[in-house]
Amino acid sequence: MRFAAIADVHGNYLALEAVRADIRAQGIGEIVNLGDMASGPLDARRTMDALMALDAVHVLGNHDRWLIDRPVEKMGSWERPAYAQLDTMHLDWLRTVPSTQIFRDRVFLCHATPADDNVYWLETVTPDGSVKMSSLEAIEKEAEGISQSLILCAHTHIARAVRLGDGRLVVNPGSVGGPGFSYSVPFPHVIEAGTPDARYAILEFSDASWRVAFRHVPYDHDAMAALARRNGDAEFASALSTGWINV
Repeated sequence: MRFAAIADVHGNYLALEAVRADIRAQGIGEIVNLGDMASGPLDARRTMDALMALDAVHVLGNHDRWLIDRPVEKMGSWERPAYAQLDTMHLDWLRTVPSTQIFRDRVFLCHATPADDNVYWLETVTPDGSVKMSSLEAIEKEAEGISQSLILCAHTHIARAVRLGDGRLVVNPGSVGGPGFSYSVPFPHVIEAGTPDARYAILEFSDASWRVAFRHVPYDHDAMAALARRNGDAEFASALSTGWINV
């Protein structure tokens, strides 16, 4: 069993295109998408068209939910520009996507944690704004009740794999389209990938255990950074340009 996991595309069509090409080059036919598909100051319409046409298993992210569960005047700064590009068919399709799924009986899929689509799982933010790895105890607590041997999550845009004490593996594939952002919950902090590459993961079940390979894929990130800048988001433009936020 071998498949690719993508997440956090955030309207970055060129990054998605590059990742899909790399997945094909690896000879992989199955894909799971862990959500946060369109929101951001980029190309929501083309991204949603591509994802809706993709033969993949999808789960809904918090930014996806915010596009469909509230009026536009209550949307955030990443939802409003995406919403303006989307048609009813895109939003209706998002309404059909579940918050969690089981893939081929062996893999549990969620966006952030199994119980909450807007809580960090493998990372913890301290009151001073530092981002560090969560404790094994805290990670295992969120995994209670999940019988699958592989658990996939996303949300933080940080590629990471954690082996639980009972042998289960929790993996965040990193972000296809967003190498950095700032956020105020639970405390103000910054996430930075350090490079502008698109990220995804290849998962393989072999010899009775899971193996993960994290892929970093170059693409024309400068074009996407220029688009973010034209659309008035200097912070996201900086992250797309360098993998760092320098504004």
